[in-house]
Amino acid sequence: MTSPLVRLRLLETSDLHMFLCAWDYYRAREDSTAGLTRVASLIRAARAEASNSLLFDNGDIIQGNPLGDYMALPGHLQNAGGHPMFRAMSRLGYDAATFGNHEFNYGLAFLEDALRSADFPFVCANAEYPDGTPLVPRSVVLEREVTDEAGQPHSLKIGVTGFLPPQIMIWDAMHLTGSVQATDIVEAARRVVPALCARCDVLVALCHSGISATPRQGGDENAALYLAEVPGIDVVFTGHTHRVFPGPDYDGLPGVDAEAGTLAGKPAVMPGFRGSHLGLIDLDLRRKKGGGWIIEKSRCEVRPICRRESGAVVPLTQNDAPTDATALPAHTATMAWMAQPVGMTSVPLNTYFTFLQPDPCVALVNAAQLWYARPLLARSDAASLPLLSAAAAFSTGGMSPDAFVDISPGPLTMRDLANIYTFANTVSVVRCTGAEVREWLERSAIIFSQIVPGQTPARPLIAPDLPGYNFDIIAGLTYAIDVTQPPRYAPDGSLLNPDAGRIADLQFNGRPVDPEQSFAIVTNNYRAGGGGHFPGTGTGHIILTAPDGNRDALIRYVTEHRTVAPSLTPVWRFVSPPVPTTVSVEIPAAAARLVRSDVLQRDGEGSDGRLRYVFSL
Repeated sequence: MTSPLVRLRLLETSDLHMFLCAWDYYRAREDSTAGLTRVASLIRAARAEASNSLLFDNGDIIQGNPLGDYMALPGHLQNAGGHPMFRAMSRLGYDAATFGNHEFNYGLAFLEDALRSADFPFVCANAEYPDGTPLVPRSVVLEREVTDEAGQPHSLKIGVTGFLPPQIMIWDAMHLTGSVQATDIVEAARRVVPALCARCDVLVALCHSGISATPRQGGDENAALYLAEVPGIDVVFTGHTHRVFPGPDYDGLPGVDAEAGTLAGKPAVMPGFRGSHLGLIDLDLRRKKGGGWIIEKSRCEVRPICRRESGAVVPLTQNDAPTDATALPAHTATMAWMAQPVGMTSVPLNTYFTFLQPDPCVALVNAAQLWYARPLLARSDAASLPLLSAAAAFSTGGMSPDAFVDISPGPLTMRDLANIYTFANTVSVVRCTGAEVREWLERSAIIFSQIVPGQTPARPLIAPDLPGYNFDIIAGLTYAIDVTQPPRYAPDGSLLNPDAGRIADLQFNGRPVDPEQSFAIVTNNYRAGGGGHFPGTGTGHIILTAPDGNRDALIRYVTEHRTVAPSLTPVWRFVSPPVPTTVSVEIPAAAARLVRSDVLQRDGEGSDGRLRYVFSL
């Protein structure tokens, strides 16, 4: 007699980043590329196809757009009767979730208040209070009645545990130091999995961490593959890096089957970000003689909410009405908040040409940070230090092909300033030597490809798969970038080419920067704490953590000055190669009207509907 077969479907969302609605708050228009309301329709369809299913979320839920920021303002959570994202997820019937690193951006007290709206358990095995008490349960066993292929009922125990990047202790040190401690993902798994495995039939790991096949160091940010190697874990849900798995992003990595969707032989998925995809794992469970179940077969896939055709977005699903209804009050209030006027700009503000020339948005943020920090430092031991400001453009097309800032001269609203400064960072100041400032800029300059002088055809200027928010511009200095040199640093901060140097002619007040001179650099808490692996940062360098956010400083600056006109005096330039050299760049079609024909020449079609141009160094 054949033993019973149960088909179990496990569904995952991850990195929703508060995209509850299919709405772009920065442009006040529908966004078919994002939203729990869109992926909710996929969830309902996926459930309808399966007799037995569970739904999980993998973290980075409540922060990431203006709706999240609005809910975090004092009193708004209480006035709304709870957190709309958790209420919507409860209404959708989530079975369990874990934390991502961004859950802590608004502080522990806000997170604890928001969690009261969640009618499903949160689990996390590698974060705890200083006395060893876990923030939330380290694991949970979900008992579900399932039916086998013959229609017979069975009781199934699904064990769930969760993990977050231990780097939260760096990225949100101001909120967590002395209040929380985070540990290595794999070590935490080795502590919790054996006992959990003994209590369940299937063990699911919710891992807010990416996939890396480089040798494990301990304390790794992207540890999903190492976690999958822990005995007893059956399924790994992954995320954090905003990519899609199974898929070509992870082709060729040892221990990874990017087509079948397995890590160390175990089924795994990563469903993009902002609700772009639904992760789905189907398990065939066969009842063992004497009790218990084994995974006989698995299948992994990711289902998108849209696709792109010739640069245009084609929706593949529609809004989910119950989710929209839950979101509507907070969504409406956020739109009204975003429409509030703040000031004026006398010049266009856009991020189309961030990697080619002075960026007015970065210049505005740097001016605001300097304006905000000066009076604070005037009352500190750092008052005598020369003050610099480091900022980067956040919307440079990395999140989606049309994710740029584009503001015409005229009124500035909260929406505009939130678009310029999208993250919920806090103003921080670090102390650096001139030598460390140079190395900071070297790390920033890895955004560029290495260019061979005179090489044809023109090579892309921007290196692939590197985030634009790590291209810091340090105002108060002038310098040149030599892209014919190899990058000095790797993205993880390790020294890649010790003899290379892209930063040239580094000057302060018209004189070469003294390597021994000390500077104060105003930045954000993410960078100050070591986010992005920049020399000159880390807790030992921090001399001030301000009470206000960087966006708040920007709002105050615009409000105070009423009309702003960011300086476009170049902070940096490219070193001219020894022979004429052109490079290629891609910009969205919307930017074509701003192109100076004496600088950029059209050179055909780019990817994702963008236009390709060549640029002479």
